Amino acid sequence: MHTDPKHPSPLVAASRVLAVGSLLGLIVLSLLWELWLAPLRPGGTWLALKALPLCVPLAGLLKNRMYTYRWVSLMVWLYFTEGVVRAYSDTAPGNWFALAETLLCLSLFTACALHVRLRLTGLKESI
Repeated sequence: MHTDPKHPSPLVAASRVLAVGSLLGLIVLSLLWELWLAPLRPGGTWLALKALPLCVPLAGLLKNRMYTYRWVSLMVWLYFTEGVVRAYSDTAPGNWFALAETLLCLSLFTACALHVRLRLTGLKESI
């Protein structure tokens, strides 16, 4: 397995693309959901601010920092929990957006966990 950061293995590169895509999807979904598509109150709510913490790890994922992948895989469970609760408590169409949030969270967690595992395995093989 390649450990060269400039030329990662195809699986490492794919997990990175999936992680960044899932994170961007969560940011866009959070903003659209809470401001225009199905806000809790007409005209949007302050709940759209939940997208801000998701913007923090974006730079670390884009720079391929291992530490960021590790803590994002823990932080994402807060959004997963919100998605599950709102999927059962909100009415349509809000519950559909909550389900989409839940699926994006699972995708992000899986991509981060796989990315870390593949990179650590690559490091052990090169030693």
